[in-house]
Amino acid sequence: MRNPEYFKGKKVVIVGLARSGMAAANLLYDLGAKVGVTDLKDDEAVRKNAGLLKSKEIELELGVHKPEFIRGAQMLVISPGVTNASFPVVWAIEAGIPVISEIELAWMLCSAKIVAVTGSGGKTTVTTLIGKIIEASGSKVFTCGNIGNPFSGEVQKMKPQDYVSLELSSFQLGMIRDFRPKVAVMLNFSRNHLDWHKDMQEYLDAKKRIFLNQQADDFLVLNELDPVIKAMAGESRAKVAYFSQSPGVNPNQAAVLAVASVLGIDKAVCEKVFSEFKPLPHRMEYVAEFGKVRFINDSKATLMESTVWAIKNIPSPVILIAGGKDKGVDYSGIIESGRDKVKAVVLIGQAKDKIRASLAGAFTIAEAATLEEAVHLAYRRAAPGDCVLLSPMCSSFDMFSNYEERGEIFKKAVLQLGREIK
Repeated sequence: MRNPEYFKGKKVVIVGLARSGMAAANLLYDLGAKVGVTDLKDDEAVRKNAGLLKSKEIELELGVHKPEFIRGAQMLVISPGVTNASFPVVWAIEAGIPVISEIELAWMLCSAKIVAVTGSGGKTTVTTLIGKIIEASGSKVFTCGNIGNPFSGEVQKMKPQDYVSLELSSFQLGMIRDFRPKVAVMLNFSRNHLDWHKDMQEYLDAKKRIFLNQQADDFLVLNELDPVIKAMAGESRAKVAYFSQSPGVNPNQAAVLAVASVLGIDKAVCEKVFSEFKPLPHRMEYVAEFGKVRFINDSKATLMESTVWAIKNIPSPVILIAGGKDKGVDYSGIIESGRDKVKAVVLIGQAKDKIRASLAGAFTIAEAATLEEAVHLAYRRAAPGDCVLLSPMCSSFDMFSNYEERGEIFKKAVLQLGREIK
Protein backbone atom coordinates (compact mmCIF):
# COMPACT_ATOMS: atom_id res chain seq x y z
CA MET A 1 0.00 0.00 0.00
CA ARG A 2 0.92 3.64 -0.36
CA ASN A 3 1.02 5.83 2.76
CA PRO A 4 0.33 3.02 5.28
CA GLU A 5 1.41 5.23 8.21
CA TYR A 6 -0.80 8.18 7.29
CA PHE A 7 -3.78 7.25 9.47
CA LYS A 8 -1.90 5.84 12.44
CA GLY A 9 -3.14 7.48 15.65
CA LYS A 10 -5.64 9.70 13.84
CA LYS A 11 -9.27 9.86 14.89
CA VAL A 12 -11.41 9.03 11.85
CA VAL A 13 -15.22 8.82 11.90
CA ILE A 14 -17.12 6.86 9.26
CA VAL A 15 -20.72 7.72 8.43
CA GLY A 16 -22.73 4.65 7.42
CA LEU A 17 -22.30 1.01 8.37
CA ALA A 18 -23.23 -0.80 5.17
CA ARG A 19 -20.65 -2.78 3.18
CA SER A 20 -18.33 0.09 2.31
CA GLY A 21 -18.53 1.64 5.79
CA MET A 22 -17.71 -1.67 7.42
CA ALA A 23 -14.77 -2.24 5.05
CA ALA A 24 -13.44 1.28 5.67
CA ALA A 25 -13.69 0.84 9.44
CA ASN A 26 -11.77 -2.44 9.38
CA LEU A 27 -9.12 -1.00 7.06
CA LEU A 28 -8.55 2.03 9.25
CA TYR A 29 -8.39 -0.10 12.38
CA ASP A 30 -5.68 -2.23 10.74
CA LEU A 31 -3.76 0.97 9.98
CA GLY A 32 -3.80 2.06 13.62
CA ALA A 33 -6.45 4.76 13.43
CA LYS A 34 -8.87 5.55 16.24
CA VAL A 35 -12.07 4.58 14.46
CA GLY A 36 -15.68 5.56 15.11
CA VAL A 37 -18.73 4.60 13.04
CA THR A 38 -22.08 6.39 13.18
CA ASP A 39 -25.26 5.21 11.45
CA LEU A 40 -28.73 6.70 11.81
CA LYS A 41 -30.22 3.23 11.44
CA ASP A 42 -30.21 0.60 14.16
CA ASP A 43 -31.75 -2.42 12.48
CA GLU A 44 -30.86 -6.06 11.92
CA ALA A 45 -28.63 -5.37 8.90
CA VAL A 46 -26.65 -2.66 10.70
CA ARG A 47 -26.26 -4.81 13.81
CA LYS A 48 -25.04 -7.69 11.64
CA ASN A 49 -22.36 -5.47 10.09
CA ALA A 50 -21.41 -4.15 13.51
CA GLY A 51 -20.73 -7.74 14.52
CA LEU A 52 -18.32 -8.08 11.60
CA LEU A 53 -16.09 -5.22 12.72
CA LYS A 54 -12.61 -6.37 13.66
CA SER A 55 -12.49 -4.95 17.17
CA LYS A 56 -14.66 -3.69 19.99
CA GLU A 57 -12.25 -0.75 20.09
CA ILE A 58 -14.14 0.60 17.06
CA GLU A 59 -16.60 2.99 18.65
CA LEU A 60 -20.22 2.72 17.52
CA GLU A 61 -23.10 5.18 17.45
CA LEU A 62 -26.28 3.57 16.12
CA GLY A 63 -29.80 4.94 15.73
CA VAL A 64 -28.76 8.55 16.25
CA HIS A 65 -26.21 11.20 15.22
CA LYS A 66 -24.76 13.41 17.95
CA PRO A 67 -22.27 16.24 17.35
CA GLU A 68 -20.01 15.10 20.18
CA PHE A 69 -19.37 11.80 18.39
CA ILE A 70 -17.33 13.54 15.68
CA ARG A 71 -15.69 16.04 18.02
CA GLY A 72 -11.91 15.89 17.67
CA ALA A 73 -12.05 13.84 14.47
CA GLN A 74 -9.32 14.55 11.92
CA MET A 75 -11.30 13.14 9.01
CA LEU A 76 -14.87 12.08 8.17
CA VAL A 77 -15.36 9.24 5.68
CA ILE A 78 -18.83 8.96 4.16
CA SER A 79 -20.41 5.91 2.60
CA PRO A 80 -22.37 6.00 -0.68
CA GLY A 81 -25.89 7.15 0.09
CA VAL A 82 -24.82 9.72 2.70
CA THR A 83 -25.72 13.20 1.49
CA ASN A 84 -24.08 16.55 2.21
CA ALA A 85 -27.18 17.36 4.27
CA SER A 86 -26.45 14.57 6.74
CA PHE A 87 -25.86 16.03 10.21
CA PRO A 88 -22.35 14.56 10.67
CA VAL A 89 -21.28 16.03 7.33
CA VAL A 90 -22.73 19.44 8.19
CA TRP A 91 -21.07 19.41 11.61
CA ALA A 92 -17.74 18.29 10.15
CA ILE A 93 -17.74 21.07 7.54
CA GLU A 94 -18.61 23.64 10.20
CA ALA A 95 -15.73 22.35 12.35
CA GLY A 96 -13.26 22.33 9.45
CA ILE A 97 -12.93 18.53 9.49
CA PRO A 98 -12.03 17.14 6.02
CA VAL A 99 -14.85 15.04 4.50
CA ILE A 100 -13.99 12.37 1.93
CA SER A 101 -15.70 9.38 0.33
CA GLU A 102 -14.78 5.75 0.94
CA ILE A 103 -13.38 5.76 -2.62
CA GLU A 104 -11.02 8.61 -1.76
CA LEU A 105 -9.88 6.79 1.38
CA ALA A 106 -8.97 3.66 -0.58
CA TRP A 107 -7.30 5.68 -3.34
CA MET A 108 -5.01 7.36 -0.81
CA LEU A 109 -3.64 3.89 0.01
CA CYS A 110 -3.87 2.19 -3.39
CA SER A 111 -0.66 1.26 -5.22
CA ALA A 112 -2.42 -0.48 -8.15
CA LYS A 113 -3.41 1.08 -11.48
CA ILE A 114 -7.07 2.14 -11.53
CA VAL A 115 -9.53 1.89 -14.41
CA ALA A 116 -12.61 3.79 -13.20
CA VAL A 117 -16.01 3.52 -14.89
CA THR A 118 -19.06 5.75 -14.58
CA GLY A 119 -22.17 6.61 -16.58
CA SER A 120 -25.93 6.58 -16.21
CA GLY A 121 -26.21 2.95 -17.33
CA GLY A 122 -24.06 -0.05 -18.16
CA LYS A 123 -21.45 0.55 -15.43
CA THR A 124 -21.64 -2.88 -13.81
CA THR A 125 -21.38 -4.84 -17.07
CA VAL A 126 -18.50 -2.73 -18.39
CA THR A 127 -16.62 -2.83 -15.08
CA THR A 128 -17.03 -6.61 -14.96
CA LEU A 129 -15.86 -7.06 -18.56
CA ILE A 130 -12.83 -4.83 -18.03
CA GLY A 131 -11.87 -6.95 -15.04
CA LYS A 132 -12.23 -10.11 -17.12
CA ILE A 133 -10.11 -8.89 -20.04
CA ILE A 134 -7.34 -7.71 -17.71
CA GLU A 135 -7.38 -11.09 -15.99
CA ALA A 136 -7.40 -12.90 -19.34
CA SER A 137 -4.37 -10.88 -20.42
CA GLY A 138 -2.40 -12.29 -17.50
CA SER A 139 -2.53 -9.49 -14.94
CA LYS A 140 -4.08 -9.53 -11.48
CA VAL A 141 -7.18 -7.38 -11.16
CA PHE A 142 -9.57 -6.40 -8.38
CA THR A 143 -13.13 -5.58 -9.46
CA CYS A 144 -14.56 -3.19 -6.88
CA GLY A 145 -16.88 -0.28 -6.14
CA ASN A 146 -20.64 -0.63 -6.46
CA ILE A 147 -19.92 -4.10 -7.81
CA GLY A 148 -18.40 -6.87 -5.71
CA ASN A 149 -16.29 -5.90 -2.70
CA PRO A 150 -15.80 -2.30 -1.56
CA PHE A 151 -12.57 -0.72 -2.77
CA SER A 152 -11.36 -0.17 0.80
CA GLY A 153 -11.92 -3.85 1.56
CA GLU A 154 -9.43 -4.94 -1.12
CA VAL A 155 -6.76 -2.23 -1.11
CA GLN A 156 -4.47 -3.98 1.40
CA LYS A 157 -4.02 -6.86 -1.05
CA MET A 158 -2.99 -4.72 -4.02
CA LYS A 159 0.49 -4.35 -5.52
CA PRO A 160 1.86 -1.79 -8.02
CA GLN A 161 1.66 -4.22 -10.95
CA ASP A 162 -2.02 -5.00 -10.26
CA TYR A 163 -5.14 -3.33 -11.66
CA VAL A 164 -8.43 -2.17 -10.18
CA SER A 165 -11.58 -2.16 -12.30
CA LEU A 166 -13.72 0.27 -10.33
CA GLU A 167 -17.41 1.07 -10.78
CA LEU A 168 -18.32 4.57 -9.54
CA SER A 169 -21.66 6.30 -9.03
CA SER A 170 -22.23 10.05 -8.92
CA PHE A 171 -22.67 9.69 -5.14
CA GLN A 172 -19.16 8.30 -4.76
CA LEU A 173 -17.61 10.83 -7.13
CA GLY A 174 -19.25 13.81 -5.43
CA MET A 175 -16.88 13.72 -2.44
CA ILE A 176 -13.58 12.83 -4.07
CA ARG A 177 -10.67 15.20 -3.50
CA ASP A 178 -7.45 13.93 -5.10
CA PHE A 179 -8.71 10.67 -6.64
CA ARG A 180 -6.90 10.10 -9.94
CA PRO A 181 -7.52 6.98 -12.07
CA LYS A 182 -5.05 5.95 -14.74
CA VAL A 183 -7.99 5.35 -17.08
CA ALA A 184 -11.40 7.01 -16.65
CA VAL A 185 -14.39 5.79 -18.66
CA MET A 186 -17.55 7.87 -19.27
CA LEU A 187 -20.19 5.61 -20.79
CA ASN A 188 -23.30 7.76 -21.25
CA PHE A 189 -25.42 10.43 -19.63
CA SER A 190 -29.19 10.53 -19.20
CA ARG A 191 -31.79 11.77 -16.76
CA ASN A 192 -31.23 9.98 -13.44
CA HIS A 193 -30.84 10.44 -9.67
CA LEU A 194 -32.86 13.66 -9.51
CA ASP A 195 -34.12 12.38 -6.17
CA TRP A 196 -30.53 13.03 -5.02
CA HIS A 197 -29.09 15.82 -7.17
CA LYS A 198 -30.94 19.13 -7.33
CA ASP A 199 -30.80 19.20 -11.15
CA MET A 200 -29.18 17.60 -14.18
CA GLN A 201 -26.23 20.00 -14.10
CA GLU A 202 -25.29 18.97 -10.57
CA TYR A 203 -25.58 15.32 -11.59
CA LEU A 204 -23.35 15.94 -14.62
CA ASP A 205 -20.81 17.87 -12.58
CA ALA A 206 -20.54 14.94 -10.14
CA LYS A 207 -19.88 12.54 -13.03
CA LYS A 208 -17.18 14.81 -14.45
CA ARG A 209 -15.18 14.55 -11.25
CA ILE A 210 -13.95 11.15 -12.46
CA PHE A 211 -11.36 13.00 -14.61
CA LEU A 212 -10.91 16.04 -12.35
CA ASN A 213 -7.35 15.18 -11.31
CA GLN A 214 -6.13 13.33 -14.38
CA GLN A 215 -2.93 14.51 -16.06
CA ALA A 216 -1.37 14.26 -19.52
CA ASP A 217 -0.14 10.70 -18.98
CA ASP A 218 -3.64 9.43 -18.05
CA PHE A 219 -6.46 8.37 -20.37
CA LEU A 220 -10.10 9.42 -20.67
CA VAL A 221 -12.36 7.07 -22.66
CA LEU A 222 -15.49 8.79 -23.99
CA ASN A 223 -18.65 7.75 -25.83
CA GLU A 224 -18.32 9.40 -29.23
CA LEU A 225 -22.05 9.07 -29.96
CA ASP A 226 -23.20 10.86 -26.79
CA PRO A 227 -22.80 14.61 -27.41
CA VAL A 228 -22.73 15.47 -23.70
CA ILE A 229 -19.98 12.94 -23.09
CA LYS A 230 -17.99 13.76 -26.23
CA ALA A 231 -17.85 17.43 -25.24
CA MET A 232 -15.90 16.50 -22.09
CA ALA A 233 -12.77 16.03 -24.21
CA GLY A 234 -12.20 19.78 -24.13
CA GLU A 235 -12.29 19.85 -20.30
CA SER A 236 -9.72 17.14 -19.64
CA ARG A 237 -5.92 17.16 -19.45
CA ALA A 238 -5.77 13.43 -20.17
CA LYS A 239 -5.29 11.70 -23.52
CA VAL A 240 -8.74 11.06 -24.99
CA ALA A 241 -9.88 7.83 -26.65
CA TYR A 242 -13.35 7.39 -28.11
CA PHE A 243 -15.68 4.42 -28.50
CA SER A 244 -18.90 3.93 -30.43
CA GLN A 245 -21.33 1.16 -31.20
CA SER A 246 -20.81 -0.65 -34.49
CA PRO A 247 -22.36 -3.68 -36.23
CA GLY A 248 -21.86 -6.72 -34.02
CA VAL A 249 -20.45 -4.65 -31.15
CA ASN A 250 -22.79 -3.18 -28.55
CA PRO A 251 -21.91 0.04 -26.64
CA ASN A 252 -20.65 -1.84 -23.57
CA GLN A 253 -18.34 -4.00 -25.66
CA ALA A 254 -17.14 -0.94 -27.60
CA ALA A 255 -16.16 0.78 -24.35
CA VAL A 256 -14.26 -2.31 -23.21
CA LEU A 257 -12.42 -2.54 -26.54
CA ALA A 258 -11.34 1.09 -26.18
CA VAL A 259 -9.99 0.42 -22.68
CA ALA A 260 -8.22 -2.69 -23.97
CA SER A 261 -6.54 -0.64 -26.68
CA VAL A 262 -5.33 1.90 -24.10
CA LEU A 263 -3.96 -0.90 -21.90
CA GLY A 264 -2.34 -2.76 -24.81
CA ILE A 265 -4.61 -5.80 -24.57
CA ASP A 266 -5.18 -7.65 -27.84
CA LYS A 267 -8.63 -7.50 -29.40
CA ALA A 268 -8.71 -11.30 -29.65
CA VAL A 269 -8.58 -11.51 -25.85
CA CYS A 270 -11.63 -9.27 -25.65
CA GLU A 271 -13.56 -11.25 -28.25
CA LYS A 272 -12.94 -14.47 -26.33
CA VAL A 273 -14.14 -12.86 -23.09
CA PHE A 274 -17.24 -11.50 -24.84
CA SER A 275 -18.09 -14.92 -26.28
CA GLU A 276 -17.88 -16.57 -22.86
CA PHE A 277 -19.57 -13.82 -20.87
CA LYS A 278 -22.90 -14.67 -19.28
CA PRO A 279 -25.40 -12.03 -18.15
CA LEU A 280 -24.88 -10.94 -14.58
CA PRO A 281 -27.53 -11.69 -11.93
CA HIS A 282 -30.52 -9.33 -12.10
CA ARG A 283 -29.59 -8.15 -15.61
CA MET A 284 -31.86 -9.77 -18.20
CA GLU A 285 -31.60 -12.95 -16.13
CA TYR A 286 -33.75 -15.89 -17.26
CA VAL A 287 -35.71 -17.24 -14.28
CA ALA A 288 -38.19 -19.87 -15.49
CA GLU A 289 -40.81 -20.77 -18.06
CA PHE A 290 -44.16 -22.42 -17.49
CA GLY A 291 -47.38 -22.33 -19.46
CA LYS A 292 -45.08 -21.22 -22.32
CA VAL A 293 -44.61 -17.89 -20.48
CA ARG A 294 -41.00 -16.83 -19.78
CA PHE A 295 -39.97 -14.79 -16.74
CA ILE A 296 -36.98 -12.42 -16.96
CA ASN A 297 -35.38 -10.67 -13.97
CA ASP A 298 -33.98 -7.26 -14.94
CA SER A 299 -34.07 -5.76 -11.44
CA LYS A 300 -30.83 -3.83 -12.11
CA ALA A 301 -32.73 -1.68 -14.64
CA THR A 302 -33.19 1.52 -12.63
CA LEU A 303 -33.29 3.76 -15.72
CA MET A 304 -35.94 4.20 -18.39
CA GLU A 305 -33.23 3.65 -21.02
CA SER A 306 -32.35 0.27 -19.50
CA THR A 307 -35.98 -0.83 -19.72
CA VAL A 308 -36.20 0.36 -23.33
CA TRP A 309 -33.14 -1.76 -24.12
CA ALA A 310 -34.72 -4.78 -22.42
CA ILE A 311 -38.00 -4.39 -24.30
CA LYS A 312 -36.21 -4.07 -27.63
CA ASN A 313 -34.09 -7.15 -26.98
CA ILE A 314 -36.94 -9.47 -26.00
CA PRO A 315 -38.44 -10.95 -29.19
CA SER A 316 -41.85 -11.80 -27.70
CA PRO A 317 -44.72 -9.66 -26.36
CA VAL A 318 -44.01 -8.33 -22.86
CA ILE A 319 -45.95 -7.97 -19.63
CA LEU A 320 -43.86 -5.36 -17.83
CA ILE A 321 -43.53 -5.11 -14.04
CA ALA A 322 -42.16 -1.67 -13.14
CA GLY A 323 -42.00 0.82 -10.30
CA GLY A 324 -40.16 1.56 -7.10
CA LYS A 325 -38.58 4.71 -5.71
CA ASP A 326 -38.65 7.55 -8.23
CA LYS A 327 -35.28 8.96 -9.33
CA GLY A 328 -36.63 11.78 -11.49
CA VAL A 329 -36.88 9.55 -14.57
CA ASP A 330 -39.04 10.39 -17.61
CA TYR A 331 -41.06 7.18 -17.83
CA SER A 332 -42.86 8.18 -21.04
CA GLY A 333 -39.67 7.27 -22.89
CA ILE A 334 -40.76 3.61 -23.05
CA ILE A 335 -43.94 4.39 -25.01
CA GLU A 336 -42.38 4.39 -28.48
CA SER A 337 -40.39 1.18 -28.07
CA GLY A 338 -43.16 -0.54 -26.15
CA ARG A 339 -46.13 0.48 -28.28
CA ASP A 340 -46.25 -2.74 -30.31
CA LYS A 341 -44.46 -4.93 -27.76
CA VAL A 342 -45.81 -4.25 -24.26
CA LYS A 343 -49.24 -5.82 -23.74
CA ALA A 344 -49.69 -4.60 -20.15
CA VAL A 345 -47.84 -2.88 -17.32
CA VAL A 346 -48.11 -3.89 -13.66
CA LEU A 347 -46.94 -1.14 -11.30
CA ILE A 348 -45.53 -1.35 -7.77
CA GLY A 349 -43.91 1.03 -5.31
CA GLN A 350 -43.88 4.74 -4.54
CA ALA A 351 -43.56 5.85 -8.17
CA LYS A 352 -46.62 4.00 -9.47
CA ASP A 353 -48.85 7.09 -9.64
CA LYS A 354 -46.23 9.07 -11.56
CA ILE A 355 -45.59 6.19 -13.95
CA ARG A 356 -49.33 5.65 -14.49
CA ALA A 357 -49.72 9.34 -15.40
CA SER A 358 -46.74 9.18 -17.78
CA LEU A 359 -48.05 6.07 -19.57
CA ALA A 360 -51.77 6.90 -19.52
CA GLY A 361 -53.46 5.89 -22.75
CA ALA A 362 -50.43 4.03 -24.08
CA PHE A 363 -50.77 0.72 -22.21
CA THR A 364 -53.17 -1.32 -20.12
CA ILE A 365 -52.08 -0.65 -16.55
CA ALA A 366 -52.66 -2.52 -13.28
CA GLU A 367 -51.27 -1.97 -9.78
CA ALA A 368 -50.04 -4.36 -7.10
CA ALA A 369 -49.25 -3.84 -3.43
CA THR A 370 -46.34 -6.30 -3.45
CA LEU A 371 -43.93 -7.77 -5.96
CA GLU A 372 -45.41 -11.22 -5.31
CA GLU A 373 -48.87 -9.91 -6.22
CA ALA A 374 -47.41 -8.25 -9.33
CA VAL A 375 -46.01 -11.60 -10.51
CA HIS A 376 -49.46 -13.21 -10.21
CA LEU A 377 -51.19 -10.30 -11.98
CA ALA A 378 -48.64 -10.33 -14.81
CA TYR A 379 -48.99 -14.08 -15.32
CA ARG A 380 -52.79 -13.82 -15.52
CA ARG A 381 -52.41 -11.21 -18.28
CA ALA A 382 -49.86 -13.25 -20.23
CA ALA A 383 -50.58 -15.66 -23.07
CA PRO A 384 -48.42 -18.56 -24.27
CA GLY A 385 -45.35 -17.10 -25.96
CA ASP A 386 -45.31 -13.93 -23.85
CA CYS A 387 -42.60 -12.76 -21.45
CA VAL A 388 -43.12 -11.37 -17.94
CA LEU A 389 -40.32 -8.84 -17.48
CA LEU A 390 -39.31 -7.20 -14.20
CA SER A 391 -37.55 -4.04 -15.37
CA PRO A 392 -38.44 -1.38 -12.79
CA MET A 393 -37.04 1.95 -14.15
CA CYS A 394 -36.72 2.90 -10.45
CA SER A 395 -34.46 2.31 -7.49
CA SER A 396 -35.50 -0.32 -4.97
CA PHE A 397 -35.23 1.54 -1.70
CA ASP A 398 -38.95 2.09 -1.11
CA MET A 399 -39.63 -1.63 -0.66
CA PHE A 400 -36.25 -3.41 -0.63
CA SER A 401 -32.73 -2.90 0.70
CA ASN A 402 -31.23 -3.00 -2.82
CA TYR A 403 -31.91 -4.17 -6.36
CA GLU A 404 -30.41 -7.59 -5.56
CA GLU A 405 -33.03 -8.22 -2.88
CA ARG A 406 -35.76 -7.07 -5.27
CA GLY A 407 -34.50 -9.48 -7.91
CA GLU A 408 -34.25 -12.38 -5.49
CA ILE A 409 -37.81 -11.82 -4.24
CA PHE A 410 -39.01 -11.72 -7.85
CA LYS A 411 -37.30 -15.03 -8.58
CA LYS A 412 -38.75 -16.64 -5.46
CA ALA A 413 -42.22 -15.36 -6.36
CA VAL A 414 -41.92 -16.77 -9.88
CA LEU A 415 -40.80 -20.20 -8.65
CA GLN A 416 -43.59 -20.22 -6.05
CA LEU A 417 -46.10 -19.40 -8.79
CA GLY A 418 -44.74 -22.29 -10.80
CA ARG A 419 -45.37 -24.67 -7.90
CA GLU A 420 -48.90 -23.33 -7.44
CA ILE A 421 -50.01 -23.82 -11.04
CA LYS A 422 -48.66 -27.36 -11.45
